Amino acid sequence: MSKSKVIPQMPWTARGFWDLNPKSLLVLVFGLVLFGLGDACLVLANVGSTPWTVLSQGLSQQLHIQLGVMTFIISGLALLSWIPIKIKPGIGTILNMIIIAWVLGAVVAMFDSPDSLMARLFLAVLGIFLVGLASAIYLTCHMGAGPRDGLMVGLCQVTRWRVSVVRTGIEVTVSLLGWLLGGTLGIGTVLFAVSVGWAMQISLNVLLKFFGNAKN
Repeated sequence: MSKSKVIPQMPWTARGFWDLNPKSLLVLVFGLVLFGLGDACLVLANVGSTPWTVLSQGLSQQLHIQLGVMTFIISGLALLSWIPIKIKPGIGTILNMIIIAWVLGAVVAMFDSPDSLMARLFLAVLGIFLVGLASAIYLTCHMGAGPRDGLMVGLCQVTRWRVSVVRTGIEVTVSLLGWLLGGTLGIGTVLFAVSVGWAMQISLNVLLKFFGNAKN
């Protein structure tokens, strides 16, 4: 299964991982900003860390390494996992690490978590939807995935399973592993683990329906 079959071609799809086509770059940046907003919603919801953060928490406790450093290490390991599954980085990989972190930090610094549980649950659901949609948008640019999304795409190609199944499997696995290592689970973690893959799959289906397999 080729990457183009896992992630469909769209009118804004780039001609290569390092193609600087303005339309492709604009859509890529839009998708990554949207991803950062989704991440920020999940942080502000304060009802449980995302699965990869739970894994980082667990490993940082076991190895006595600062959480931020452990998060970076896990990102590096995710990138190394691309080698056997033949996924290549691109400008999207670099911008993924920069833009998402910047938007996440800026939004979280500007707003406080709401007091109402219902409002926080709403933010969690909104965050999951935004991350799923944003993943579909930026990946269809075909300019390189982030470390974790690249692993997902590679596993889709190897296993020939749908994005929803592979993404859900990854998120549930890292959640459980992180929890067993001492990371903190919450309802937001569970919702994200079981829902974000489907949010992304539905978003891909909607994009495909409206934009088809048209190329630049």
